[in-house]
Amino acid sequence: MSLLRLDAVARTYPGERRLFAKAASVRAVDGVSLTVEAGSTLGIVGESGCGKSTLGRLMLGLEPPSEGQVEFDGAAMPAPGTDAWRKLRARMQLVFQDPLGALDRRLTVARQIAEPLVIHGIGDAAARRARVAQLLTDVGLGEDLAARHPHALSGGQRQRAVLARALATDPALLVCDEPVSALDVSIQAQVVNMLVDLQQARGIAMVFISHDLKVVRQVSDSVAVMYLGRIVEQGAADWVLAAPLHPYTRALVSAVPTPGRIARERIVLTGDPPNPAARPSGCAFHPRCPVAVPVCAQQTPPLRAMADGRSVACHLAHPNLDRAA
Repeated sequence: MSLLRLDAVARTYPGERRLFAKAASVRAVDGVSLTVEAGSTLGIVGESGCGKSTLGRLMLGLEPPSEGQVEFDGAAMPAPGTDAWRKLRARMQLVFQDPLGALDRRLTVARQIAEPLVIHGIGDAAARRARVAQLLTDVGLGEDLAARHPHALSGGQRQRAVLARALATDPALLVCDEPVSALDVSIQAQVVNMLVDLQQARGIAMVFISHDLKVVRQVSDSVAVMYLGRIVEQGAADWVLAAPLHPYTRALVSAVPTPGRIARERIVLTGDPPNPAARPSGCAFHPRCPVAVPVCAQQTPPLRAMADGRSVACHLAHPNLDRAA
């Protein structure tokens, strides 16, 4: 059953006003359609600035879409700040990239984990204390850490505390925005394994936003690859990351080291990602694409289904599309 559905969602921000020049708007997310099934994990990957975090905020209703619609559990997402939206917040939570920035340095860990319970009126004082103690155990933190402040914890302990707070209300959806990128590699593995175990045990749907394809493949059932605000490839994680079809996905996968194997040929992309306020014509990736043909600069390829169930937005992946231009 679909828990979260995005239908042609877009988010446009007004550009900065400049002297003698028209302000150019920035289309951070451009016509994205996605579905997250209950209990499943969707990974979202792409370079910095491709719109991943903006898409995550749209999924949670933290920002309204400029176009399209977000549906949660079969109903349209309420407008941010309304009573209906506040009630819905208990069912969907966000895990931030920077755990220290996500925690209030003035409050103890226990108070911060209990805060969502207080806000949503869940349980009395005794029940909340018991709930906090259980959550600390669930995320692998001892009860002796409950009285500590964030600065007295390690990076991994802080992220576990952030996760405990996110799980306090038993959410149905967890959006994790680069949740382990600020941690050491050894700590990353511990946190990721714990996150997967908790997600499976509780049946939570999860959106895992990251630029680390190794981690995304470990945790995800399906993957969506973003480039300049659009989905360019989408499908089962094993298919997309093991045998990518879009040239951009191939380049990302080629950069992932594989221990114990002969290194695959690295696909090095030239240039930087285009300015979203000045999107290239046709396929936005064509200025950096090593296999681009003339039609790529003239026609925007639609996201079309392939025989294996995935979807790809590339003229070269669909022989039936007109490439004669």
